[in-house]
Amino acid sequence: MSISLKVSKREDLTKSNTKQLRESGQVPGVLYGKDQDPQPIAVDSIELLKTIRDQGKNAILTLEIADDQKVDVMFHDYQMDPIKNELLHADFYKANMSEAMDVSVPLKVVGEPKEGILQQPLFEVQLRAKPGDIPEEVSIDVSNLNLGESLTIADLTADDKYEILDDQEKTIVTILQPDAFKEPEQLPEEDAEAESSEENDKE
Repeated sequence: MSISLKVSKREDLTKSNTKQLRESGQVPGVLYGKDQDPQPIAVDSIELLKTIRDQGKNAILTLEIADDQKVDVMFHDYQMDPIKNELLHADFYKANMSEAMDVSVPLKVVGEPKEGILQQPLFEVQLRAKPGDIPEEVSIDVSNLNLGESLTIADLTADDKYEILDDQEKTIVTILQPDAFKEPEQLPEEDAEAESSEENDKE
């Protein structure tokens, strides 16, 4: 079941109107797609931000536009103000529920390794799937990993609902020695001063 958002069409696209729009609690955006002419819209900022946080960036939404028009969409992109943590703009792409699309999905690490420190260089996986089959996340279990072992894209559980696009050899997690993260030991203050004095005497 998709989440519904009420939006309004925008006619005035001037900077002054955009500023007024944001001050009134609305976010400017654009709806577009293969068979959809770009349509400037506005949506309530609080409702939209809540939807992003609760449903994720790959959620299927139903935009309710004027004249009882309803359009199934997905987020294409959105911009945030990093200081105020407010939405500045949002782009929506009209979803074709029967056509596969390429998306990025979060990777979720499950469990704890038997030993060592877990290092995770990859946090998202690239998938191709129909909109209704896109998972919220893809999990990978690390509870059987020992020191020095790794898991790659090839270790992800196969699913017939989507195709994984990333290189099969790309590393997701690696288990390292704990001392690999230790900072270099610092000399005691007295030793450091003595060493500095010796270096000065040599000059």
